[in-house]
Amino acid sequence: MKTESFIRLLAGSFVLLGTVLAWRVSPAWLLLPGFVGANLIQSAFTGFCPPTFILGKLGWIDVTGVIHFGGPRK
Repeated sequence: MKTESFIRLLAGSFVLLGTVLAWRVSPAWLLLPGFVGANLIQSAFTGFCPPTFILGKLGWIDVTGVIHFGGPRK
C-alpha cells in the first residue's frame, strides 16, 4: 500500500470514529476529527506527517514509498 493511500485511510477512519463516538457517547469526541483535520492541513504546508514519520522510524516504508507492515520483505 502506498503511503498516501494509507494516510487517507487512517485519517478517514479516525474522522468516522470520532463522529460516531460524538454521536453515541459525548460531543467531546468531536475533538478527534478536529485534530485529524488540523493535522492534515499542517502536513500540507510543512510536509511533516506523524504517521509517516513513525512508519519510517519502524523501517516499514521502502524507498518507493510503499508500506510493508512488519518490516521490509526479504
